[in-house]
Amino acid sequence: MLIKALTDEQILATRDVMLQLRPAITPDAYLPTVRRMMETDGYHLAAVLDQGVVRAVAGYRFMEMLYCGRILSVDDLNTDDQSRSSGFGKLLLDWLKNEAREHTCGELHLDSGTHREQAHRFYFRERLTITAYHFRVRL
Repeated sequence: MLIKALTDEQILATRDVMLQLRPAITPDAYLPTVRRMMETDGYHLAAVLDQGVVRAVAGYRFMEMLYCGRILSVDDLNTDDQSRSSGFGKLLLDWLKNEAREHTCGELHLDSGTHREQAHRFYFRERLTITAYHFRVRL
């Protein structure tokens, strides 16, 4: 079953899986941070549940860019460490692609840390390609 996490209870249910990907966020800061991002930045949260347990989670937003038009940009995508290779990530990524189409997006974008080689193999299998470098500088 796939849900959009809208209530505090639903958002908190995604916390353990999300913090596997984003360990710098403290458990107490998770709900207020997600709520703020939803209110100010158009952040959305979706999760795959299996037997009532969150197995995969994605944070995403819609945006428009001059070079590519309207896109769905995936900020966060993670499958629970104990549930990998069970189809939950594919289910969620397929849902995200459909969500993008339903919101008239021409593309789905996703950044992934260079060290996440297992995730990259999954993205390549799902026909995502590397089209750019992402640069940053700490300020």
